[in-house]
Amino acid sequence: MTAPDVWSPAQYERFHAERRRPFDDLLALVQPRPGMRVVDLGCGTGELTRALHDRLGARETVGIDRSPNMLAGSDRFAGRGLTFRTGDLADLPAAPPWDLVFSNAAIHWVPDHPALLARLAAALAPGGQLAVQVPANFAHPSHTVAGEVAREAPFRDALGGWTHDATTVLSPPEYALLLARLGFVAQEVRLQVYLHRLAARDDVVEWTRGTLLTPYAARLRADVFAAFLARYRERLLPALDDARPYLFTFARILFWGRRDGDAAVS
Repeated sequence: MTAPDVWSPAQYERFHAERRRPFDDLLALVQPRPGMRVVDLGCGTGELTRALHDRLGARETVGIDRSPNMLAGSDRFAGRGLTFRTGDLADLPAAPPWDLVFSNAAIHWVPDHPALLARLAAALAPGGQLAVQVPANFAHPSHTVAGEVAREAPFRDALGGWTHDATTVLSPPEYALLLARLGFVAQEVRLQVYLHRLAARDDVVEWTRGTLLTPYAARLRADVFAAFLARYRERLLPALDDARPYLFTFARILFWGRRDGDAAVS
């Protein structure tokens, strides 16, 4: 049975400014070219895809997201060469070849990154670019506690033993080697820690409700997820500093590569 779409644009956008910072840093790695064809995998609400399209002056940009909820208001950002569609990030069509495959905080939901990046690289035109940002904060209590609660009764049985797989994301050196093996002649791979000043430690729960906890909500009945969330809060908050503001450190991996081709710039 297909899990319900429980992604909430309102919940995700509660920390709009904080979530935008990695997007801006990733976009700064991209080398603009005239008339680019761009695809944005995991485009969310479409607001940042609009910024991507406009900043690059792209001829065509397609935003793809698997959540109809997140795409529900994307029409207001569409137009002038920008379109949106619902789709699986792992099934990117290879034609037409793309000048840029861009993905900000999305492909960590897709398993087997070596195979996935090989497919994305194959979809690029000569001289095409790949720009990706993935979270790497899996050792933070906000992530580890979720897995611990998922292994407790009654949640373990309700989830069928499922927990979020933190092993999908590779290390920065692994991404660097993978890009080289896939034929990217130029690359940059960066581990960056963002310091977010949240009003209080309770906001970390609201942060993860917009992302990490969403798959748990999709797999649990509403009443069971409410109990899961209460238990998560009960276990998480004592593990965090009771400070105002709460300094939330969030590690992310940003990587960019450019394939060989006549259009390449040294």
